[in-house]
Amino acid sequence: MGISMTTSQLLVYVAISSLCIFKVSAMDTFIAAVYEHAVILPNTTLKPVSSEEALALMNRNLDVLEGAVTSAAKQGAHIIVTPEDGIYGWGFTREAIYPYLEDIPDSQVNWIPCNDPSRFGHTPVQERLSCMAKNNSIYVVANIGDKKPCDTSDSQCPTDGRYQYNTNVVFDSEGKLVARYHKQNLFMGEDQFNSPKKPEIVTFNTTFGKFGIFTCFDILFEDPAVTLVKDFHVDTILFPTAWMNVLPHLSAVEFHSAWAVGMGVNFLAANLHHPFMHMTGSGIYAPDSPRGFHYDMKTEEGKLLLSQLDSHPYHSAVNWSSYASSIEANSMGNQGFKGTVFFDNFTFVELKGVIGNYTVCHRDLCCHLSYKMSEKRSDEVYALGAFDGIHTVEGTYYLQICTMLKCRTTALETCGDSVEAASTSFEMFSLSGTFGTQYVFPEVLLSDVQLAPGEFQVSSDGRLFSLKPTSGPVLTVTLFGRWYEKDRASDLRAQALVLITIAITTIEYLS
Repeated sequence: MGISMTTSQLLVYVAISSLCIFKVSAMDTFIAAVYEHAVILPNTTLKPVSSEEALALMNRNLDVLEGAVTSAAKQGAHIIVTPEDGIYGWGFTREAIYPYLEDIPDSQVNWIPCNDPSRFGHTPVQERLSCMAKNNSIYVVANIGDKKPCDTSDSQCPTDGRYQYNTNVVFDSEGKLVARYHKQNLFMGEDQFNSPKKPEIVTFNTTFGKFGIFTCFDILFEDPAVTLVKDFHVDTILFPTAWMNVLPHLSAVEFHSAWAVGMGVNFLAANLHHPFMHMTGSGIYAPDSPRGFHYDMKTEEGKLLLSQLDSHPYHSAVNWSSYASSIEANSMGNQGFKGTVFFDNFTFVELKGVIGNYTVCHRDLCCHLSYKMSEKRSDEVYALGAFDGIHTVEGTYYLQICTMLKCRTTALETCGDSVEAASTSFEMFSLSGTFGTQYVFPEVLLSDVQLAPGEFQVSSDGRLFSLKPTSGPVLTVTLFGRWYEKDRASDLRAQALVLITIAITTIEYLS
């Protein structure tokens, strides 16, 4: 029997059909992959090598990365992240990096390098990355170098007539360039690159969520990292990094997993693998728990991780100061002592019993801890510490930190030193603080630099507490707070001091 439709019926049918197609194409979950790459480094030289030598070195690394991409795709991955500096390594001068750079266009140009490799000049690396993505039907995230010419009409143009950028690129499953991000916060010694004039906010949409991207040291600053989540509402962060681990609070797996929890996003972190430089630690992190992570200081091999994530993860709001502000701070009496954590001067109190309730304050931050150890060992000392102030070593940024940590030895002056092994497990812990910021990242790190998936939780009133006895001895339980507004205040104070110094010097000279 034939079927006839009125125009209105046809429109309704088309609308319903379109909705069904959209529902089928939009995915609730996806498979993510990250690859920790043991990068093949160039020979150390201050002079630039030829472009042929540079490409040969990059192709050796791309051979390895292509193997990881192919393997991830065969296992069903929809996207793979590879590390910062993963194609050519590090240790370059501004001149020495130049042969490794390509002109990377804005992603709005609608370009598939695999199909049209010469459209923007000589771009063999972009062509190869594009073909990896296209041939394996997978999104590929990589870190390469971009070059952009400039001239004297630009007052900020470098003397060599070009900008050079540490750059992330994303190619979709058809090989199309869909994102280009220039790193904003360059790490100390990264003099071969320029920062863009203003932070770039780079996002792109897929059938499995909205993605944002930034690089390594960017994670410690508000722009673009926090802005991507707070103002642009991304679901997942892509994070190529060349991260050197710094214990007790800035080991890669520890801090990156904590950032995912604190910001309420998926976080795909791909680190380099170079144990001699303390580079290891990659992971696939969800807001509720790590889904997969890798930390290996013993071997020289790379590592591919895959895990399933929710395309639109759920995140509940936390008032980080609510619980702690309701507790009356107990006086420490003479129990408090000073200690140094990554050059910051903390106030500590020793945990003396197998069970205890302690408070320690530094400036406006008071930290509260309740705990029960499995046993109180005579050969290990733990302390509760607080820090509220500006950090000024490898960057300038304001911290508020509450931390319970194992001291390196039984001598109190070693509290805050780097330590990787412990023997004391905890039956329970609950840590909170009177934070002035709502950007707090909860860390739980076990002995041998291992995470504790599913063993702790954060309450809406700001407590970081255990759900069960820890599965291993504890290195640290920490609430790592960043107070971004005070970064600017500190910068202004520093600028004011410089101006005052100049004024005083000028007056003394004139007089």
